[in-house]
Amino acid sequence: MSSLDAFSIRILSELQRDARQTIQQIAQHIGLTSTPCWKRVKDMENTGVIKGYTALVDRDKVGLMNCVLVEINLTGHSEKTVADFERGVAACPQITECYSTTGTADYVLKVITTDIKSYDAMLNSVLFRLPGVAHVRSSIVLREVKYDPRMPLV
Repeated sequence: MSSLDAFSIRILSELQRDARQTIQQIAQHIGLTSTPCWKRVKDMENTGVIKGYTALVDRDKVGLMNCVLVEINLTGHSEKTVADFERGVAACPQITECYSTTGTADYVLKVITTDIKSYDAMLNSVLFRLPGVAHVRSSIVLREVKYDPRMPLV
């Protein structure tokens, strides 16, 4: 792991468990006083260890019932092709994750839509039109077995 000490790792674990806690609550859980706890949080925010704070939304409860894992192969791997493709991915809100990978696919995407029909429309209007796309393979997620956005710090 990085140069984070045990207290900083415990702070991160607490924030991942519940980011709405006050500094006082976090400090109490990890055995520090509020001031050094606050300083560590601010340092981790300033250095980018903590990238931000967000709410976890149950996608089913907001009508986003369809999750698709998409494998993409590019026509080539020039700097321009890759940059244009990645820029197109970044601009699409339905693509919630994108990974450059080894193996059979150049990229693996996670796409969230309301249903299969909306995925089909997005596939034709966005994915097939992304710069440099040669091949697209879609796997519809039947059931989410595990989803945990927390980093395994300990």
